[in-house]
Amino acid sequence: MHRRIIIPIALISTLAAVLFNCAKISSPSGGLRDKLPPVIVKSNPVNGARNFKGRKIEIVFNEYVVLDNVSEKFMLSPPMKKQPRVQVRGKSVVVEFDEKLKDSTTYTLYFQDAIKDLAEGNILKNYQFRLSTGSFIDTLSVTGNIFNANNLEVPEKTIAIMYKELADSAVIKHLPDYITRIDATGYFRIDNVRPGKYRIYGVKDGDNSKNFNLPDEEFAFMDSTVVINSEKNYIPPPKIVADTIVTKKVVSKSAKTPKDTTNTKKALPKIEELPPPDGEFKLYQFLGPKKTHYLTSSKRELKYLLIYTLSLPPDSMKFDFSIPGTDPKAYFAETNRNRDTMRVWLTDSSLYASQTIRTVVKYPFTDTLGITGYKYDSIPMSIPTVRASRSTKPQKVKRIVFTLENNISSGLLKPGQKIVFRSKTPFREPDTTHIRLFEIIQTSQRRIPYKFVRDSSISTRYFLNAKLDEKNKYFFVADKGSFANIFNEYCDSIGVKFAIKDPEKYCKITMDIVNCTGNMIIQILDKSEKLVAEKYMTKDGTVVFPLLDPGFYRLKAIYDLNGDRKWTTGDFSLHRQPEPVSYYPTEIELRDGYELTFSGVKGWNIITRNVKDYKLKAKPKGK
Repeated sequence: MHRRIIIPIALISTLAAVLFNCAKISSPSGGLRDKLPPVIVKSNPVNGARNFKGRKIEIVFNEYVVLDNVSEKFMLSPPMKKQPRVQVRGKSVVVEFDEKLKDSTTYTLYFQDAIKDLAEGNILKNYQFRLSTGSFIDTLSVTGNIFNANNLEVPEKTIAIMYKELADSAVIKHLPDYITRIDATGYFRIDNVRPGKYRIYGVKDGDNSKNFNLPDEEFAFMDSTVVINSEKNYIPPPKIVADTIVTKKVVSKSAKTPKDTTNTKKALPKIEELPPPDGEFKLYQFLGPKKTHYLTSSKRELKYLLIYTLSLPPDSMKFDFSIPGTDPKAYFAETNRNRDTMRVWLTDSSLYASQTIRTVVKYPFTDTLGITGYKYDSIPMSIPTVRASRSTKPQKVKRIVFTLENNISSGLLKPGQKIVFRSKTPFREPDTTHIRLFEIIQTSQRRIPYKFVRDSSISTRYFLNAKLDEKNKYFFVADKGSFANIFNEYCDSIGVKFAIKDPEKYCKITMDIVNCTGNMIIQILDKSEKLVAEKYMTKDGTVVFPLLDPGFYRLKAIYDLNGDRKWTTGDFSLHRQPEPVSYYPTEIELRDGYELTFSGVKGWNIITRNVKDYKLKAKPKGK
């Protein structure tokens, strides 16, 4: 009985395995991997069709395809109020229009790299489909580049748009006549353009409206109109260049005659690493200045700290705060240097223990008519909520330790650098009876005098002034509780050894500036373009940047056209372009003790504006 059951089960198992292997879908073994993009077999209508009256386009490929981020990558020029629907149906890409196309108009469908094959993900790059609702296809082209005005980098998510209507209001009120996206290098090319006079703009389209309709959208414009005629036609794509094959003859040690070891293997083609394409029109994108006054935020960051922020500095107007029915001595307010941010410290424990405080803020406010006056806001400020613990056991109240930061903890100061102590809450006057500063001479220590000075603009910063010698080392000691804040919270003890770094170990750059024709700001930046130092000049001369740490640096020039000693952004309403900038052609590397001088032909000729070598630009993402 037992034997009769086992045999059928074995047969069934074997049969199931055979059937499974027969039905299993797998990639064929051997052969070359498919590296080719999908190929278009046919389309309805054909690419370049004329007198098109339909509402649907179907493009058929030789294999199954998918769409990658098509909502962002696909673009129709001229655009419609309602974006066409783009879908995959098997081996086809189908585009359907919900609006009627304009008469006698050439349309261009930009797919960029949105189409790729299903099997290997090979991308069909820069595919365009053209058709006309009239009897001819417009064939002119417009090329250009859009860069960030402040650093000449490539702005993200930026479109180039063109208008036949030349009034400034057109770019705000209407859709453009032509549109495309810039590529990863800032380059754009608009094809199938009709001859005529146009205005060209660039915009970081925050709301996908395809025009400039938000005050916080980055924007670029040209000072003059452009004329597009038959001289501006299609530009051939970049050529593919093969690697150069290098041959050489090697003499064998055992042979009397040279042995030919030439490698005859054919090189694979590759795209040359070339600078970004240079378009005909250059636009520099900027975020325009804020012009309306309003309260941007209000928050109770800590139980005893309230913060209010304005959109703009109030200038000569007031920015006031009060708590109705409360003694003004129970709090104090301080503003930053621009006076657009107010920090209110509650000093009365019964006040900051309140769950909610009713505050009143008076500030400049611009109404819908553009008139600026005062506005009073009654704002309730509640203590930030903290997520309750899941534990049902009573929690011990931890003692709050007052913490502070200083710039001597690294162990080194630059010559002339001030010693700074910072905290997150207002300082009390430090207890100097428990704070000492020692000068270390060989194996002995000598106590030296010092003085604490509170920063006049902010209650959370103190400076320590002392006469320090670059040749000596120092030891700073603060006993527990010697530093405290106004809320009776005390710090732990501090002990820090530090020294003044030898000036000879720092680096220095000396640069001749040539063709300085006006007010100039010469800046030195680190590799991430963070400002290190700057010099102001009005004529040709030499700038010196001493006390630099080893590393890579860049030099930047700001053409200070209005003489306010800072970079000024553009303003479309005033037709004011952003102030130009330029970069020294190369990055400068400094090592310990380097002193580099750039004079004569190696100096910096700053006559050309808005120049930045492409090698200094940030690499596109994914590269």
